[in-house]
Amino acid sequence: MPLLSLNGVSVNFPFPPYECQTDYMTKVIECLQRKVNGVLESPTGTGKTLCLLCATLAWREYFKDSISARKIAEKLGGKEMFPNTPLSSWGTAATDGDTPTYYTDVPKIIYASRTHSQLAQVVDELRNTSYRPKVCVLGSREQLCINPEVMRQESNHIKVHMCRAKVSTRSCAFYNNVEEKCTDKNVVDSILDVEDLVKYGNKQRVCPYYLSRSLKQQADVIFMPYNYLLDPKSRRAHNIELKGAVVIFDEAHNVEKTCEETTSFDLTPYDLASAISAVDRLLAEKANEVSLGEAFSSDNVESLNPASKLDITMVAKIKQILLDLEAAIDSFDIPNDKGITKPGIFIYELLARAHLTYDTKTPVHEALEQICGYLAGQPGVFLNTSGLQKLSDIIQVVFCGEPEGKDRQQLMAVNTTHFKVHIHKDTSHQKKKNTDVWASSTSKKQGNILSYWCFSPGFSMQELVNQEVRSIILTSGTLSPLTSFIAEMRIMFDVTLENSHVIERDQIFVRVIDRGPDGVMLSSAFDRRFVPENMASLGNTVANLSRVVPHGLLVFFPSFPLMEKTLEFWRTNGQSSRIENMKPIFVEPKGKGSFNEVMDAYYSKVDDASSKGAAFMAVCRGKASEGLDFANTYGRGVIITGLPFPPKLDPRVQLKMQFLDEMNRSRAGALKFLTGQEWYREQAFRAVNQAIGRVIRHKDDFGAIFLCDQRFKSANAQAHLPSWVRPCVRHGDSFGNVVRDVSQFFRVAHKLRPVKENKGPAKSCEPVFQSDAQPSSSVSSSCAAQKAKVLDSHMPSLKRRRLNDHTGASGMARLWIQYDTETRESHRKPASLLAALEQGDHHREEGGMDSFGVEKAARLSTLSLQCEKRMDEESRGGKRKIKVVQEQNGKELTDIIEKGKAVTVKNILVDMKKSLSQVTFEQVVAALQTYKKTDDLDGLLSKTAMLVEDANTHSLLRGFYQFVRAHHKKRFDEKCLELTGVGCGYKPEHSLSKEEKKAMLTRATEGATSSASAMSTGHQLSTQQLNRGGQHLSSDGLQQVTAGEILLLLRCCIHFNSMKKKGPAAFLADVKRALAPEKSARLFEAISNYKKTDDYENLVSIVVSLFTEKDEHFQLLTRFTTFIRPHHKKQYSEMLEALFGQSAAAPADPAQTQKKEGF
Repeated sequence: MPLLSLNGVSVNFPFPPYECQTDYMTKVIECLQRKVNGVLESPTGTGKTLCLLCATLAWREYFKDSISARKIAEKLGGKEMFPNTPLSSWGTAATDGDTPTYYTDVPKIIYASRTHSQLAQVVDELRNTSYRPKVCVLGSREQLCINPEVMRQESNHIKVHMCRAKVSTRSCAFYNNVEEKCTDKNVVDSILDVEDLVKYGNKQRVCPYYLSRSLKQQADVIFMPYNYLLDPKSRRAHNIELKGAVVIFDEAHNVEKTCEETTSFDLTPYDLASAISAVDRLLAEKANEVSLGEAFSSDNVESLNPASKLDITMVAKIKQILLDLEAAIDSFDIPNDKGITKPGIFIYELLARAHLTYDTKTPVHEALEQICGYLAGQPGVFLNTSGLQKLSDIIQVVFCGEPEGKDRQQLMAVNTTHFKVHIHKDTSHQKKKNTDVWASSTSKKQGNILSYWCFSPGFSMQELVNQEVRSIILTSGTLSPLTSFIAEMRIMFDVTLENSHVIERDQIFVRVIDRGPDGVMLSSAFDRRFVPENMASLGNTVANLSRVVPHGLLVFFPSFPLMEKTLEFWRTNGQSSRIENMKPIFVEPKGKGSFNEVMDAYYSKVDDASSKGAAFMAVCRGKASEGLDFANTYGRGVIITGLPFPPKLDPRVQLKMQFLDEMNRSRAGALKFLTGQEWYREQAFRAVNQAIGRVIRHKDDFGAIFLCDQRFKSANAQAHLPSWVRPCVRHGDSFGNVVRDVSQFFRVAHKLRPVKENKGPAKSCEPVFQSDAQPSSSVSSSCAAQKAKVLDSHMPSLKRRRLNDHTGASGMARLWIQYDTETRESHRKPASLLAALEQGDHHREEGGMDSFGVEKAARLSTLSLQCEKRMDEESRGGKRKIKVVQEQNGKELTDIIEKGKAVTVKNILVDMKKSLSQVTFEQVVAALQTYKKTDDLDGLLSKTAMLVEDANTHSLLRGFYQFVRAHHKKRFDEKCLELTGVGCGYKPEHSLSKEEKKAMLTRATEGATSSASAMSTGHQLSTQQLNRGGQHLSSDGLQQVTAGEILLLLRCCIHFNSMKKKGPAAFLADVKRALAPEKSARLFEAISNYKKTDDYENLVSIVVSLFTEKDEHFQLLTRFTTFIRPHHKKQYSEMLEALFGQSAAAPADPAQTQKKEGF
């Protein structure tokens, strides 16, 4: 491992560090050496955790070495042990000035993160280093207890009291083994996380909870969730000694919220009612014991459970306190829904009405603990004690400290400076009554809620400083902007860092999109978020970006209500279908229960090589934005749909802003408070930065960030973004340019940093399908069905697909089959109209006319969950190829014409279905079937006479012309002219049979042999341009081209040249039909300006924005090649290739484009 020297400290690092990693470790060591606090931001993917561990542990070893050097120097009396290495060079960091330092003074490292899952990742990183300190991980009984009787309890605080009772009586066999196992080297010298502790405890029959507390005494590094540090009650319960310790908060972007929540509380009417009910039960039990003459003795329950030693008089006093407190809170007449707000110190006045003061706090608290412990140990029916436990916690929060009489008022003022008392109506009593099994009759009435809210995280941080910690280091990937974050913490931070990223500039693409493809301004502001035009434009923006962003796309909304309403609008108005045409939609659920299953399904879809990825709709500040891994293909793009400001009508938000404004006006100095409006704005941008951090997860990752809100255009908004993002931010002057640029970005990124794609889903519950697309086993089918059922409530792409399966499979199994397989049979195109009718008739015989709806629904399901190749090609303009092969003598040309007919067949059937009633449609189909069998044109005309009655259906009758058999075409044309007044454009050659046409082609082939020879020997044809060097048209191969091939090429050229003149006109006519008049005018103006100025960039930006608004317009983007000048064609071709995700090379001249649209 490389050995680094940073500030005189030797650091063992697993690999040569990047510059940003060296900078980060240097700042960590600076904090520790100077005994100061630090705020260090380093983006996700820079190895922050590894750097933090290595730097901290290296400094700790250096600290111990310095102590050793000092002791050796004292023993030698000034002599040198090593002549070439003076002891003075060993360092003096450990001396801390002139204070003598001993081995007992070596600081412990307290490493805190938000959750145990994050701590498990930190422990894994520690195992990857060369450092082997003694460690322990603290957890709750709920996570670590393995006693079956305690684990069966539903309530956490009941588990606590039952555990304490068993420990005090030594009736827990697991606890009794702790003293013996706490010195086991397999535990002491190992690096274990919570899961490892539980495994060890089960194997050795020792309590993991008390084992971890025992290991804490000799540990060098203590891992814990950071609410254990910030919550005074938890800190005392775990007996965490902070003096001289180094405290590290990782993932510290949540520290502000945790600091405020751990010292705040809400006391509801239900809490008081449940507490009164529990005390009543206890009083009734004691009264019954007295009436029966029973008394406690040394051999009674008292000897087994000390908590049962209860004074009935004290229990009665507790009940009176609860009743008085309930009356005091309900005595306030709340005039409106906003409630009543009082200064923080009012809490003492209110609690005093219930006889709760500094003088009574200790006996009341002890009595509450005894009552909870006694009730927890009672056999039989469980009694809810949560209200009693909450009151006990409240006493600890409010009456902190032990002031003398004269200092009491001052301490009370200090304790409540950062708090507000808010009394408001309880509007959730009905919900509580219906959902809580412990709801008592007394909780049915509506009362008031007493809220005691902390509005400054500095209150908790100052408590840590008061414990005389050596250093506090707050670090995360997203702390920007640092100035506001530091101002909220209210303690001094001498060392700060906004670190750079390990990635290069070409790995990140950032654009501000202020207008959608339709030109509508995008904004999530309160007055625009639900405007239909804004929601529709945002949907079109996401749909178009889902086309150009490969694999996984993350879309973050400001809140759950906004996401739900927006998705509902998209489902109703078609934007959701457009997105799902490219990527199936997955939605972050509100609850935790199904979150992992939805994520597994999303990962599986992205991994599926046959799909184009997936879109995940999530919420800023939600679980998906907090540390979840979207590395590589799982998160190639992040769309921020707006600024997630806190809900301004929420009383707590309003009071927080008022509190900050009050403190800002009343105080001045180095630690100035933020204003309320500044805090409100910072909350939004910190949530945005957290969501942005999902896109780059390591040094080889790459991705795009789209800020889809016009407010991101301002310099002030961009200044709040992370330092590694700010230099890359560009404003997209038009949506078309954004699409073009991001397409180019991903095309280059994939070439420079190719990612090995997964062959298919590799997640749990993956079914194995046989060749007939049926599950291979009942187990796989059951597992798949279960997953599909869970996802159904969270995925719009599954919600509407409960179809009745006429094949016999169960509905859920069929849903899974649609999820993971292709319905290939429906992809076969009929060769002719009559064949199509025959196929349609076959479907009707099986399932009747309803089969059309079933086919459509099945196809929709396939579109949403399996992005198939055929649908992909159609969405890109229905690309068709002319393949040149040998010795076909014109057959290929005939086949191509027949394929063209098949496409028209589909259109005619669709038009008929739309224009005719079901009865009429069936009559027409029957007439055509009869004509196919009898060749009776008169019968066909008589049975389709209803098409003549309505002028709107005349075109349907004429549409049959090209499919009427050759010897009937002239007569059919005359009849149409007679009946509708318009003919079908008959020409004599239309009456030729297939054999006659083939004979003509053969004669033409023989006459073209000499022309073919001339072409094969000449140098006018550039074969490199024709096939880019392919063998089949190399200079050698061209000499062997047959006459039939040459004739085919000549006929194609003649056909294309004949269409050159009408091609642009036909395209412009299609544009007028597709676009609104003002958009058509905008396009024509852009073409005219392009001819005058040759400004390619301006032209493309307008064209792309117009032709990507709807899926059916994408083919116009390809056909627009006609208007691109030769020197821009390569650039335009590359843009199409990147946009469509496959080769879409622009042809060398306009005729080639006509090949696609007309032949």
